[in-house]
Amino acid sequence: MADKLTLEGLNAHLWKSADILRGQIDSADYKGYIFDLLFLKRLSDVFDEERERVERDAGADVEDPDEYSVYIPARARWSAVRRQTEGIGEYLNKAVEEIEDVPSNAAKLETVLTTIDFNDDRRLGDARHRDGLLSRLIRHFSEIDLRNNALPEPDTFGRALEYLIEKFGDDAGKKGGEFLTPRKVVQLIVRLLEPQEGMRICDPTCGSGGMLIECAHEVERQGGDPRNLSLFGQEKNLGTWAICKMNLLAHGLLDADIRKGDTLRQPQLVRDGELMLFDRVIANPPFSLKDWGHDDAQHDPYGRFAYGMPPRTKGDLAFVQHMVATAGDRGMVGVVMPHGVLFRGAAEGTIRRQMLEGGPGVQGDLFEAVIGLPANLFFGVGIPAAILVLNRSKPAERAGKVLFIDASKDFEQGKRQNYLRDTDVERIADVFRAYQDVERFARVVPLDEIGANEWNLNISRYVDTSEPEQRIDVGEAIAHLREAERIRDEAARRMDALLAELGYP
Repeated sequence: MADKLTLEGLNAHLWKSADILRGQIDSADYKGYIFDLLFLKRLSDVFDEERERVERDAGADVEDPDEYSVYIPARARWSAVRRQTEGIGEYLNKAVEEIEDVPSNAAKLETVLTTIDFNDDRRLGDARHRDGLLSRLIRHFSEIDLRNNALPEPDTFGRALEYLIEKFGDDAGKKGGEFLTPRKVVQLIVRLLEPQEGMRICDPTCGSGGMLIECAHEVERQGGDPRNLSLFGQEKNLGTWAICKMNLLAHGLLDADIRKGDTLRQPQLVRDGELMLFDRVIANPPFSLKDWGHDDAQHDPYGRFAYGMPPRTKGDLAFVQHMVATAGDRGMVGVVMPHGVLFRGAAEGTIRRQMLEGGPGVQGDLFEAVIGLPANLFFGVGIPAAILVLNRSKPAERAGKVLFIDASKDFEQGKRQNYLRDTDVERIADVFRAYQDVERFARVVPLDEIGANEWNLNISRYVDTSEPEQRIDVGEAIAHLREAERIRDEAARRMDALLAELGYP
């Protein structure tokens, strides 16, 4: 029996697929073709594996779609795809349409595979060039077996897909950062929110789904069953939405409800005319989005902006208010924000004050922690960011207080960006759980003090990370100076004596 493919081997093979298209297609486009073909190969291999089981059972119709996790029609199976030599793009388009047209596949796949046009001459060139590129990709993916029994662990393919997403984010720089948050930042926020089995969790700007998947991993690490989580999300970019769906399916999270659309302008997670509510809301929205929907927000039917209308050209606190509005009575919010939201005045200052102090019709004392991160952690974004932890039901001992953590100096420096280490994540999470002062790192601050600072949440106002001034004993310093002078004079006398012995005047 051949050795099973290792995760490292699979990662390397998948990333080599980018070499086939790099230079042939714009980097912002080619990832979609790779993800779609790779996912088709995975679905087909798993179907073949399940078909062998159905044939062994012999009591079922081998072509009954209800017998399979995802049914693959004959013309869409990889064995048929790899036989094509001409018109490959058109063939693939029809093949993926047939997969999605199978009634039992509809809820799981719903246009996941058909967001890409394999016959697009603007991106893939004329028919001959198109066939050449696609046939090379098909041959490349044909070299690996992606059936479950060919992989070392059940989650190997999902982890490899995440690796590929991360590599594309790193390769594309800022454009990749639109759908990727660094893994350690995701792990940190999830550790702070402590998702539990049975919870409803939402990411309103879910990108490729990494935060939702990490919530499932955290529940599993704590001994829970991640299948008992209810995962929800919304993503504006159609291509990224499709990658998110693939990513969740690859990790066995088949029931996640991921909607398409603009969360601020048209929230899709709505039931009976009301926003759906969640136990945990987690996100890394785009920083300071200019065209976020200010005019639409003036007439928001869901009352999401009760704390104040954010500035027309900065959507940061629009996302935060949406998240607060979708958190249940005992819900928590974890969100990445630029530092500007901590101290900018005018409308944003009013919103901060309302969220801290409260007022008519709005709950105050929402901030549980403000955590400053190192600069240059995010792809293509050099500015430092902060994590805000908000809680609709803070523990009694934390009421009327905010924990400030300055973790800006705790990181590993890389060539193009900085990284949080496991030890950094653990330290921040431990301090958050303890909710106590740590010299030059963290401080619990009462709301009265924050109010006296005009509701400014700038971390440096509350946590002094400067090194303490060294106390100098003047008498001891003079003694050291005199001793140094004595040693100097003695050395000079010795030098004069040696020069005299050598005959120098």
